[in-house]
Amino acid sequence: MKKILFPTDFSEVANNAFIHALEFAKIVNGELILLHSFEFPVYDNQFFPENYNVIFDSVQLSQFDVFKDEIPKLRAIAEERKLDHIKLSHRLMDGSLLYNIKKSIQEDEINFIVMGTSGATGWEAFFMGTNTGTVMSAVDVSVLSVPIEAKYKKIETIGFTTRYRPKDKKALKELLKIAKKTEAKVRCLYVKTSHSDVSETTIKQWEEEFAAEPIVFSVIPSDEVQETIIDFILYKEIDVLAMITYKRNFFIELFRPSLVQKFSNGLEIPILAMHE
Repeated sequence: MKKILFPTDFSEVANNAFIHALEFAKIVNGELILLHSFEFPVYDNQFFPENYNVIFDSVQLSQFDVFKDEIPKLRAIAEERKLDHIKLSHRLMDGSLLYNIKKSIQEDEINFIVMGTSGATGWEAFFMGTNTGTVMSAVDVSVLSVPIEAKYKKIETIGFTTRYRPKDKKALKELLKIAKKTEAKVRCLYVKTSHSDVSETTIKQWEEEFAAEPIVFSVIPSDEVQETIIDFILYKEIDVLAMITYKRNFFIELFRPSLVQKFSNGLEIPILAMHE
């Protein structure tokens, strides 16, 4: 059974992502581990150790109370969607979010992470490293990031950007396993720039190898990579975009405000960042 880590602060953003996490767990036959992380406040050195311990206990108890009150609400969401059979376990951890995510990945043998983002207008801050932005480039498991505008709907089409590298093929095969479980098709996009070095022979070999699979390959000549990807998302009606790049600068460019405004609500889809 796959293990899916779901970091949450119990906000509206996180609760929307929780629905995606539940549905994703259903698709991959997984269980969810809910992580609520809090950082202990820094106090002046005038506090004696015994007072410090009192403060620590008070903060920890306060966070536990929040945790205790919010978990039943999440279970109610699962029940409402008839997904209460999905196994849920919980972790309340002190420390930075990234540290605790890495710790949970190791201790709980995590396969995927699902987390919410503040949406199209917040992509730039997210990928720059604000709050949870460093997660995608700092962990070695796939991360499904869900903007708040992305209301869950059945996944019918998964987009996948490729440069026809061996690691792309490995990721595509993993993506196919997910697609088949939800009866979705995969649309692969290669943006062929003036500097591209992928041969026609390689492209043909891929098409032949995956001929029996629910995959459509598209090769689009363009030096405007980000704009082409966004066109692809919009006009091919992509429900989830899978990419295996962890270069945050690329994501920042892809979701920069000028592009987001140009394409209005077209980017309100989850992104699956797959580890290389």
